[in-house]
Amino acid sequence: MEPTRSPGGLHVYPGGMVPPTSRHAGADMSNEPENPYPGSMPEPPPGDVPPRPVRARGQWPVTWSIIGICGAVWALQWATWLFTPYDLSSLLGYAPALTQTQPWRMLTSGFVHAMPSPVHLLLNMYTLYLFGRMLEPLLGPWRMTALFLGSVLGGSVGVALWGDPGVLVIGASGGIFGLFGAMFVFIRHFRGSVTPIAVLIGINLVFGFLVAGVAWQAHVGGLVAGALLGVLMLPGLRERA
Repeated sequence: MEPTRSPGGLHVYPGGMVPPTSRHAGADMSNEPENPYPGSMPEPPPGDVPPRPVRARGQWPVTWSIIGICGAVWALQWATWLFTPYDLSSLLGYAPALTQTQPWRMLTSGFVHAMPSPVHLLLNMYTLYLFGRMLEPLLGPWRMTALFLGSVLGGSVGVALWGDPGVLVIGASGGIFGLFGAMFVFIRHFRGSVTPIAVLIGINLVFGFLVAGVAWQAHVGGLVAGALLGVLMLPGLRERA
């Protein structure tokens, strides 16, 4: 989430994906005997059977829906910017001074991104994709929706508490920081290493503090909201396990 007066964006530094390897990689396959009776081989034990591949989009419907909504809103921003005198950023963005009269902006601001460059949108959506595909299968669609929207709202609360009352802020980074916070809670709960996610959070918080035009208030508010929601969702995770 960022002030509209200085377009920027959420910068993340995701780690590289390790390509899948095969136990036959690099081996000379010509020496392996062929099975002349394909149906005669015994079935492997259940524990040795790899999980069946699943369709990606079926596993992350909320993540894809948020990405689609943000993309559609950005296209509408372009259309209104080109063909009308209206600016969707000013109609949907959030400023603390508008809290009492137009509180719905605290949520709608999370689906609007900076214009005209797509960098802000693409960075946020790529980060949402990376974390959504990990969190949504764990949480399910309803908890994932609650986590993202609650974190967007938490980001707006942070802007209301510490931001300039007259400056509009836009962007999904409050919701994305909420995913960071929830991921930290879940990894710690399952006794995994929190170092990578802690480093990622720290880098992005420092970036928001140091770079002008980035609403660090939304980052902090979203992070806190996501962590709190993650704690509240832990019993549900145990039920799904």
